[in-house]
Amino acid sequence: MAPMDDPRTITRPDPALHTYYVIVSLFGFILFPLIYIPYLFKYKTLRYRFDDEGVSMSWGRFFQRETYLTYRRIQDIQMTRGVIQRRLGLATLELQTASGGAGAEMKIEGIRQPERLRDFLYERMRGARDGGDGALEAEGSRNPATPRAGASAADDRPSAAGAEALALLHEIRDELRTLNATRSEP
Repeated sequence: MAPMDDPRTITRPDPALHTYYVIVSLFGFILFPLIYIPYLFKYKTLRYRFDDEGVSMSWGRFFQRETYLTYRRIQDIQMTRGVIQRRLGLATLELQTASGGAGAEMKIEGIRQPERLRDFLYERMRGARDGGDGALEAEGSRNPATPRAGASAADDRPSAAGAEALALLHEIRDELRTLNATRSEP
């Protein structure tokens, strides 16, 4: 695969991923066909799409799967490179969400320049959380008690939606306190 100028141009994994799948399947000795055939179908059908809203990955012939993650949902990105992957110049990016699952929500396999793709995804994640302006200030990175330079006290007031959510949380808290108090009475 040629050097990646724009990560959005990635639509398929690097051809070296097929070599990786063959090598991994060879470790199964006599079970090689049982291991290799699903990998072959996955490699032949694996597609990626990076748009302005998120990342899409699809694969499969008989049982088609598609996963779509918006940049806003992505919480963390981990890059893994096993011994064989390093030898082939490949990496896997594992995209984590706050869904509570133990594993990655999406694994982008067969990537040649994973650092560029990872940086592209982090930039998009920040832009999605900051309202699309691409500002570098991460959520929660500033102490709310310390105002930003040039910010007025009105900037730190919650929005109407935030105030409504806060009021709902206070109501839930009060209901739980009432419920706990009635349970503890003899």
